[in-house]
Amino acid sequence: MQDPVAVLGAELAAGLTFDADGLVCAVTQQWDTREVLMVAWMDAEALRRTLTTGRATYWSRSRGEYWVKGDTSGHTQAVKDVRHDCDGDTVLVLVDQVGAACHTGTRSCFDESRSLLPQG
Repeated sequence: MQDPVAVLGAELAAGLTFDADGLVCAVTQQWDTREVLMVAWMDAEALRRTLTTGRATYWSRSRGEYWVKGDTSGHTQAVKDVRHDCDGDTVLVLVDQVGAACHTGTRSCFDESRSLLPQG
């Protein structure tokens, strides 16, 4: 596990709480409409890359590697802002999404077809 202070610096790391695996939940929203696009995970290095490059970078738990949204699909996320919640255990990544955000090819991983409540 990385030392968040060594990667991000004391000021940025102070507001964040990483889990036992060194990860923080990342909720990604379209910056202007606030549409929730997806949820992924970041470690300190993924967050540092996101903040310095302006391209959303995540940690893939299943593949054990970093991935920059859009590198293979062309469906990019240009970062507009990154905020953390009151507990520091979740970051909100505000992006300008180009194309689908979901790996299934839909705009959002949270579309109406996945509602748990009856629609109508």
